Amino acid sequence: MFRNQPKDPTRLSDSTLTESQQRAMTDLFRKIAPVADELGRLFEAKGHELAVVGGPVRDLLLGRIGNDLDLTTDARPEKVLEIVKDWADAVWTIGIDFGTVGLRKGSQQIEITTYRSESYDPRSRKPEVMYGDTLEADLERRDFAVNAMAVRLPSHEFVDPYGGLADLGAKVLRTPGPPERSFDDDPLRMLRAARFASQLRFTVHPATLAAMSAMADRIDIVSAERVRDELDKLLSGADPREGLRLLVDTGLAARVLPELPKLRLEIDEHHRHKDVYEHTLTVLDQAIAQEEDGPDRVLRWAAIMHDVGKPRTRRHEQGGRVSFHHHEVVGAQMTKKRLAELKFPKDFVTDVSRLVELHLRFHGYGTGEWTDSAVRRYVRDAGHLLDRLHKLTRADCTTRNKRKAAALARTYDHLEERIARLAEEEELAKIRPELDGNEIQQVLGVGPGPVVGRAYKFLLDLRLDKGVIGKEAATEALLEWARSNDLGA
Repeated sequence: MFRNQPKDPTRLSDSTLTESQQRAMTDLFRKIAPVADELGRLFEAKGHELAVVGGPVRDLLLGRIGNDLDLTTDARPEKVLEIVKDWADAVWTIGIDFGTVGLRKGSQQIEITTYRSESYDPRSRKPEVMYGDTLEADLERRDFAVNAMAVRLPSHEFVDPYGGLADLGAKVLRTPGPPERSFDDDPLRMLRAARFASQLRFTVHPATLAAMSAMADRIDIVSAERVRDELDKLLSGADPREGLRLLVDTGLAARVLPELPKLRLEIDEHHRHKDVYEHTLTVLDQAIAQEEDGPDRVLRWAAIMHDVGKPRTRRHEQGGRVSFHHHEVVGAQMTKKRLAELKFPKDFVTDVSRLVELHLRFHGYGTGEWTDSAVRRYVRDAGHLLDRLHKLTRADCTTRNKRKAAALARTYDHLEERIARLAEEEELAKIRPELDGNEIQQVLGVGPGPVVGRAYKFLLDLRLDKGVIGKEAATEALLEWARSNDLGA
């Protein structure tokens, strides 16, 4: 399957692959050969090279077979289109300005990118794309050596000019060339290092780490959308704590998520942790531990943002205590501002900031003193975020006092039991006033307008406070409300 290659500075022999990696390669090509090899022969017949490259090769060697197939070639995009137009079932050119042509053959989706060298003008946010002529040169411009491995088609020759296989074994991230040049070409690669540390649980090579710290300000030229995507992928990784630590320790977080490193300066008022920053990372870990169906982006973002209002609300009290009154309100505002600046969708911003605002509400529950009315309001205010609020609230308990932690857990169990009971009795999630808008207008003798809205809110509060009282009693209460507010009813 693999041709033996001489050991030289630009290529590793197939004998460097372990037996399991050889099997993985064999399994891959058994799976994709009907498509990949046929495509490779098409390019070969036209005098061009073609290779599987980057992430798919890396993931394959890690035993993670994905659905994507990234190919690279010396053919220019126009030539790629010419070669595949009568072969592919569908072709798209949305990425052609960056040298990428997409296509589908049967169930296989493929992207073919021309060898290229990608770099930034120091004054620009957009990469300048220049085409290259060799596979080795194309691999050199990639972000990390573990992503700079390839397999030529149709020969299945494994190519590893920059020691990616060795790095894969050592679980280390290192740039193919000098890291300063790599990060200068595309500063986003510094965030990718943190993202891959989260996704793959790899460490970063010391020289690469030093360059990230020295060049952190270079990230400023990257667009908010690209930064957002990397942060989002980092937080969705297997170990986001380590990715966030990298960002904070290198100074990158101060430029892309400044609220996070500022937490290192704020000592928790109960002195349970070294600082609020460490507490936040623990809350993130504990929130992740409660996930049921893969990464919950809303919950994870809420976890790292839930205490960002503490630095602005910190007050020194008598007796050496420190308070952070209303930090949840301030934090919600800060969260909304930061996520909006990162260009997240509005509904995502609203959900995360709402969780930040509500994350302390449970602490007013005491040992169960809330009335049913207060429980209903808790559910109403959380809305569709109730399940996430449960998880965030539980995650926010990071005390090392086992008795106190157990007591808090029991109390929250009790609250959830009450919510479940009320929900069963009253369909709590669907609570509405007992009179709808048309009935309010009929009772008050008014048309559509602000009065109806105010009356609706009154009846909703009544419903939350008293539960179901019946339409007759609701009508009497509405008329009394109207008289007391001089509405003439």
